[in-house]
Amino acid sequence: MKNPEQIPLLDLGGGRPLLRPGGDLEAAQTLAELEQMAKSCHRCSLRGGCRQVVFGEGNPAATLMLVGEGPGEQEDLQGRPFVGPAGQLLDRILAAIGLTRREVYIANIVKCRPPGNRIPLDAEMEACLPLLRSQIRLIKPRLIVCLGATATRGLLDRNLRITQVRGQWFQRDGISYLPTYHPAALLRDPSKKREVWEDFKAVRAAYLELERGA
Repeated sequence: MKNPEQIPLLDLGGGRPLLRPGGDLEAAQTLAELEQMAKSCHRCSLRGGCRQVVFGEGNPAATLMLVGEGPGEQEDLQGRPFVGPAGQLLDRILAAIGLTRREVYIANIVKCRPPGNRIPLDAEMEACLPLLRSQIRLIKPRLIVCLGATATRGLLDRNLRITQVRGQWFQRDGISYLPTYHPAALLRDPSKKREVWEDFKAVRAAYLELERGA
């Protein structure tokens, strides 16, 4: 990977575990256990306004993880991440680099749909990020693609702007992070597709390098 950069990651969760009756996230040893904890979470108001928790899906030992913003209407209906128009575009992007969603792991910064698909509030991200960090702990990905501004701010630094850091590699704890535009942004502005394609070509190169070294 070319020109890796290092920056401190902001701990939006404040180091506090996401609790449920009878356990906490650090006690979870499998994604199934963690998902049950997520389904009983009420640390923010989003759970009261959505149909279900959209935990995430894919390979539980994935080399590559993709993190978006939060569930939309179709995701809330089906209980799966990235199944609407943006998700269909993401599937095509993955196919173009020779991958399927069964080979990667897909999740979001928040697991419950914000009202009207609005951007999650900082307090909502803070409540849900410990859950995402526990997913990362269990999956142990080597590469994480931050899909859009919210994922970039949540996983890297709250002050980062996606237009300034898109396509740059960031390193932390043995994981390489690459911010790029969210697929929904490409649907609104197709001119961004070329930049995202360049980013995913870099992801493919890094992925293949890791697979050869495995």
